[in-house]
Amino acid sequence: MPLGLLKYGLSRNYPAERHFTHQENLKTSYDVVIIGGGGHGMGIAYHLAKDHGITNVAILEKNYLGGGNTARNTAVIRSNYLTEEGVRFYRESVKLWRNLSNELDYNVMFENRGQLTLAHSDAAIRSFRWRAEVNKHLGVESELVDLNEISQLVPHLELSENQRYPILAGLWHADGGTARHDAVVWGYAKGACSRGAELHQQTEVIDLEISDNRITGVITNRGRISCGCAVQAVAGSSSSVAQMAGIKLPIQSFPLQAMVTQPYKPVLTPHVSSPHLHVYVHQTSRGEFVIGGGSDPYPLYHTRATLDQRESLASAVLELFPFLSQAKLLRQWAGTTDMTPDYSPIMGLSPVKNFYLDAGWGTWGFKATPICAKTMAELIATEKVPTIIQPFELERFYRFQQINEAGATAASH
Repeated sequence: MPLGLLKYGLSRNYPAERHFTHQENLKTSYDVVIIGGGGHGMGIAYHLAKDHGITNVAILEKNYLGGGNTARNTAVIRSNYLTEEGVRFYRESVKLWRNLSNELDYNVMFENRGQLTLAHSDAAIRSFRWRAEVNKHLGVESELVDLNEISQLVPHLELSENQRYPILAGLWHADGGTARHDAVVWGYAKGACSRGAELHQQTEVIDLEISDNRITGVITNRGRISCGCAVQAVAGSSSSVAQMAGIKLPIQSFPLQAMVTQPYKPVLTPHVSSPHLHVYVHQTSRGEFVIGGGSDPYPLYHTRATLDQRESLASAVLELFPFLSQAKLLRQWAGTTDMTPDYSPIMGLSPVKNFYLDAGWGTWGFKATPICAKTMAELIATEKVPTIIQPFELERFYRFQQINEAGATAASH
């Protein structure tokens, strides 16, 4: 190594790149206030600045950048849903994921791994065949695979007929993948703040000011600010923030737990899930096995991990991968999911003018980050609801036009 380069690297004046500038003070007024500094909130700010030239934007985060559900999800990306509306929406998101690192000039570590969902019954096989046909019709790679193909995709999977719930077939989704969740939110933050948006951490929204059914201001723990419009992107706290605007959302919040093992050498490429066993597992690029399942059975806002869920997940994953029996757990955690009755998000307009909803993401919010950010920014800038998110408006619950994605979510995430 040249001596000059070494001296430059060790110098106190080394120009370390700043992803965003810490803002000391809030301005008295912003064109757009985004409540929530996670992937969705920062992504919306990024596209407002880049695509629409709107830079007088404040992102208010009550804790730290990406410290909420963005930091707690397990980074699963897929588009093999069941309804036409869901498949079209997540299909476009997967397309954006593929080029997101180039878009942001920031490595989000997207990996196209594929996803395998296991069938343990004839009913599951019929359901998977249905999903595969819907997916292929809408341009998503999805196919029913037999045990021989499964053994090639996941050689270490237990395929014995002597299991409690033998594996009969699988739904293979070649477009499935993973990304680094904190890299995503930091990449969006870098892009948004370099264009003039302001990120305010440790700034909690206490109340919303509504006048003549229009939002006019936001009250925070650091003072009041006026705004032309506001959007909430607060994941598990969606109901609480919407209630400040007098809006009652059809949402319940549930804890969702996951855990990570010690690192192993790479043995598992695809994301593997079993709706029947309520478990999913994939191996990170660092070798750790990420294990998760369905939401806790009771509505609650806490993010503490529990022993009973740890035992349940461990028992289920050992039926699929017995060699993990000696694995040591490194950590366990929980996030808060905001679940809607039809397992689909609530996006778009609200009953309050200029107050926009980005809520109801349950267990499927991370994979929708790029498309949600792009379409919500378009809505705010043009005041026209993009066609692709029209089916997810709040009004669908009053018209009894729910989008039932319950059969395609389960433990697949």
